[in-house]
Amino acid sequence: GPISGVNKDIAVLQCHGDCDPLVPLMFGSLTVEKLKSMINPANVTFKTYSGLMHSSSLEEMMDVKQFIDKHLPPVD
Repeated sequence: GPISGVNKDIAVLQCHGDCDPLVPLMFGSLTVEKLKSMINPANVTFKTYSGLMHSSSLEEMMDVKQFIDKHLPPVD
């Protein structure tokens, strides 16, 4: 069911390659829809990467860095 309290407003970034042979994109899409039903859907971001298999890419890592920079306080 829905998450209550502070965690319902947590920001989530989910990334998925559209050529992933281990975890098909359809499963990523189903997961993000489930997340949106549990927390504030406005805070859920789902990014797909063209040609990416079950790995990561520079583009994905830059998106992760941007997400961290936006949502986490700087470390001194």
